[in-house]
Amino acid sequence: MARGGAGRSADEPERRCIATGEVAPKAGLIRFVVGPEDEAVPDLLGKLPGRGMWVAADRDALEKAAKKRLFSRAAKRQVAVPGDLLEQVEAGLLRRVVDSLSLARKAGLAVAGFEKAKGWLDSGQAIVLIQASDGSERGKTKLRPPRDEGGFIGCLTARELGLAFGREHVIHGALAAGGLTERVVEDAAKLSGVRKKDGGGTPGKG
Repeated sequence: MARGGAGRSADEPERRCIATGEVAPKAGLIRFVVGPEDEAVPDLLGKLPGRGMWVAADRDALEKAAKKRLFSRAAKRQVAVPGDLLEQVEAGLLRRVVDSLSLARKAGLAVAGFEKAKGWLDSGQAIVLIQASDGSERGKTKLRPPRDEGGFIGCLTARELGLAFGREHVIHGALAAGGLTERVVEDAAKLSGVRKKDGGGTPGKG
């Protein structure tokens, strides 16, 4: 199952992960380039100049690429790997998810709070349920995502969700259909794979 949500086009560009050797859609991979200091640099926007080196949005794959000097092999030159490379990737993805959620809220595509989220889910307006990874499990089971794949985001803490919604903390939220929502789902799937513990599964599963 490809990361980044359902409904991916069959002709979506694909790249080979330098750690796993598997070919997958770009949406589920993280691009790296060799920076000016001959260091591996994460290119989360996919716009930095240079030959791209692709790694699956998975913590094990990223650790393997860093420890096994796979960036040097892919670049066919010596490439230094910063000691905090995984932290850079995680922080960058978190920033993208929070910023996109904030934009979605301002555009009227996202709501926060149990009652509002429940209302959107009941009416069919919500296509994604968001729940804080550190929220009460009992409380979270009272809401169910509208679909199996790509319909749930659970890799953010209550404080991180709060940043997106302009509150101290948020446990429940929901997203309506829209381009910003697609971006949030894609980046959140990557973040879930990069973080140490998986908070991105469907509630009650795993």
